[in-house]
Amino acid sequence: MSERRSEIDGWRADWRIDRHRIRIMLVRNLSEAQPLLSAATPAAAPDLADLRERFPELSRLWDAIRHEYWLEFFVPQEYSQGTI
Repeated sequence: MSERRSEIDGWRADWRIDRHRIRIMLVRNLSEAQPLLSAATPAAAPDLADLRERFPELSRLWDAIRHEYWLEFFVPQEYSQGTI
């Protein structure tokens, strides 16, 4: 389970994929010292859906994470099985 990072609008989120769920490990405003959220372990980390409900004003950050998540599962058509 490797950690990924997404940044947009001065916000950064560190996240992991845990059994097809997106676990948010850290959320911080890059101009502030204290994080908005920090989780010590993936089991303690909230998932993307929970944070989307709790912090709707960060919807562009959540959308960026979701986009990167789906890129992990889709292979470009030219490399899909049966085309080579």
